[in-house]
Amino acid sequence: MPAIGANPWIWSSPVDDAALAAIVPRLAAWGFDAVELPIEQVGDWDPARASDLLAEHGLRAAGVCAVTPPGRDLVNTDAATVASTQAYLKACADAAAAVGAPCVGGPVYAAVGRTWRMTGAERRDCYAAFRAALLPVAEHAGERGVSIGVEALNRYETSVVNTVAQTVELIDGLPGNVGIMLDTYHMNIEEADPYAAVAVAGEHIKHVQVSGTDRGAPGADHLDWPRWLAALAATGYGGALCIESFTAENATIATAASIWRPLAPSQDRLALDGLAYLRRLLPVTTA
Repeated sequence: MPAIGANPWIWSSPVDDAALAAIVPRLAAWGFDAVELPIEQVGDWDPARASDLLAEHGLRAAGVCAVTPPGRDLVNTDAATVASTQAYLKACADAAAAVGAPCVGGPVYAAVGRTWRMTGAERRDCYAAFRAALLPVAEHAGERGVSIGVEALNRYETSVVNTVAQTVELIDGLPGNVGIMLDTYHMNIEEADPYAAVAVAGEHIKHVQVSGTDRGAPGADHLDWPRWLAALAATGYGGALCIESFTAENATIATAASIWRPLAPSQDRLALDGLAYLRRLLPVTTA
């Protein structure tokens, strides 16, 4: 059965040492297997301390989430911005290696919310520029046993890649440790057939984030979860499923993620209901 994890963003942003010290013990007590660790700014949490905390509570690091606010871009930008973004992503890979996380995942190509129109030729040039810029990051991560999961976002958050098929094209030619991070929230918006899209991602899948179609708990929405999870199981993916959502109580993260209303009776309830639903479903869908 796949491990089930949760992202501390459900409760807090930024995720720092104090947030992890408060959240990790509760996740363990509730029965989660893993934690997804976002890095908004390098140094928000100490990898050695986080590693010890996870070990103390019997949890593993499912992955590190790269965060791309304005100014973190690998494409359609200046050389200095590319260099600083590469340095940030390499630091994320270092942190992942230190906590034993297999993957750094996220929209590592451009800042969230940055959109522009591209002709076919301009898109091809954009993708080529991305591959050139990510290559040294991929090599750095690979030397540390870490993979990179590139996440497609919905059309309101990026114009670079919105679908799995586009992401497969984007990463073509990069080392094998570069693949795809699936996110059911974005897939629900952009994929005409989110179940077939899982098969297209196939062997490229490095990490998986799950949430309801409204960013609430998995199962409290209209996605056919048994069908989606069966499609994922058919790919042979053996990593964790991590519940990612956000709190409306934190102004910064609520604005960034467009969370304008509570998505559950409480953030604890969101995590617990999602965990219970996935636990009920997974033995059937992965049998």
